[in-house]
Amino acid sequence: MKTIRYCLPLFAFLLAGSVLAGPVDVNTADAETLSAELQGIGMSKAIAIVEYREAHGPFKSPDDLILVKGIGERTIELNRENILVQPQGDPD
Repeated sequence: MKTIRYCLPLFAFLLAGSVLAGPVDVNTADAETLSAELQGIGMSKAIAIVEYREAHGPFKSPDDLILVKGIGERTIELNRENILVQPQGDPD
């Protein structure tokens, strides 16, 4: 019973980390930020997102992430509220 009492605060802390994930612009964020802020995106997928963006240009919508190898529809849906796709270019 003592173990459960000590594990509950740890569990709450870990759960809070996933809830605190915030919006991230996939056209400007680095791999570390993508990995930290998006669920199901580890470092290798985050690097793939950055490499795809550098090779093919900015993403126009969150759904464009499906074009990145290893990113599926489920991952996009899990993160849809936190995926920002800001227009690129000079703001006038």
